Amino acid sequence: MQTVIPFDIEDIDVARRTDYTFKYNTRLGRHGWLRLTPAYSVKLVHEIIRKDCKKGDMILDPFSGTATTGLVASELGFSSVSYEINPFLIWLGNIKCNNYSVRELDALRKQFAECLEVVTVSDGHWIPPIHNIKRWWHNDTLAALASIRNQLVETFGEPNGNHYHNLVWVAFSRLIIETSSAAFNHISMSFREDTVQYGLTQIKLLFQTIFTNIIISAKTQLSGNAQVVYTDSKTLPTNETNRFDALITSPPYPNRISYIRELRPYMYWVKFLKNGSDAGALDWEAIGGTWGVATSNLKNWTPLNNNLPGRLYEICEKIGKCEDKNAEVMSRYVHKYFDNIHSHLLNMSILLKPDAKVNYIVGNSSFYGYFVETQEIIAEIMKQIGYMNVCIHTIRRRNTKKGLLEYNVKANWKLQ
Repeated sequence: MQTVIPFDIEDIDVARRTDYTFKYNTRLGRHGWLRLTPAYSVKLVHEIIRKDCKKGDMILDPFSGTATTGLVASELGFSSVSYEINPFLIWLGNIKCNNYSVRELDALRKQFAECLEVVTVSDGHWIPPIHNIKRWWHNDTLAALASIRNQLVETFGEPNGNHYHNLVWVAFSRLIIETSSAAFNHISMSFREDTVQYGLTQIKLLFQTIFTNIIISAKTQLSGNAQVVYTDSKTLPTNETNRFDALITSPPYPNRISYIRELRPYMYWVKFLKNGSDAGALDWEAIGGTWGVATSNLKNWTPLNNNLPGRLYEICEKIGKCEDKNAEVMSRYVHKYFDNIHSHLLNMSILLKPDAKVNYIVGNSSFYGYFVETQEIIAEIMKQIGYMNVCIHTIRRRNTKKGLLEYNVKANWKLQ
């Protein structure tokens, strides 16, 4: 018999609320530079900061992703630190949160135009070692992209650090996905049946449009300060004890969607990823990762925490007994997810000031017809560790599948 730890649940009418999803971000300046479905809504983060934070507060996001929290905080005049395990997202997040001078950007715009003018298509240029790459791009499109990339390297060098030249590479990342057969009609990426043949002139015009929009939005100055640093969210960073007044984040959901799958084309083209085994290794380290070796490693995985909420063990047992060849692996996947979350929440508590406000945007999941109520399990883990005033606020209905919702699990760190 499981022990249920009570917590408050705030009920509201459950609507789809697309303004609380990544779709709301696409036309909002820097937030729309790259389209990634895991990004959560700028509007939602804005509302949380306005409600929970006061002038001078330091904000933490331990799952930076596309740096939504850090960028919104900086736009509102706050300072923040975001943690991330993926080197591409660290690179992208810091570029999005950096301030640029108008002089630098005007010079870059001129240099970009001169660079693009001299591009011609030729064979033999480097292309990324993406599996089944012809599924992504038509042969002619691929040749044009490779030729453009080669000229960008000659003019600006490879992507590196925070230098304003990296804005060109952000635009190129957007270009490669806009010219691909990738489709975004679902929660994650899928593919159209046929690749599209783009000519060099078409691609140049598209690239110019993308880059111009990035330059325009980069001219807007940020009044706060945001930094994205490499940190595994399951471990404790050094020199950060009792530093943060608020934690606002959205960790990966336990839904079997790879942490890295949608990022792979960007990461290959800008050389943050070299092969599929590297992708699998990164997915294994990330909470909720399911790619390649991350799945096979589950067979030998053992938990670090042996006192997780009873409802978790019950649902894992139900999933494991399903008549499916992957049932046992999926049971372990769910167990590992919350084992990692426990380690994460325990370590984050050390970073928080007394009475710090905590907001975790999470979603429940369904495995073989059994619902994993992520929000309730996380709320119980918080109570076990010592978080106070734990409550669950229902945000929205995630899609047309009945029962899949998104929540904000809210709490305060305990007073000293």
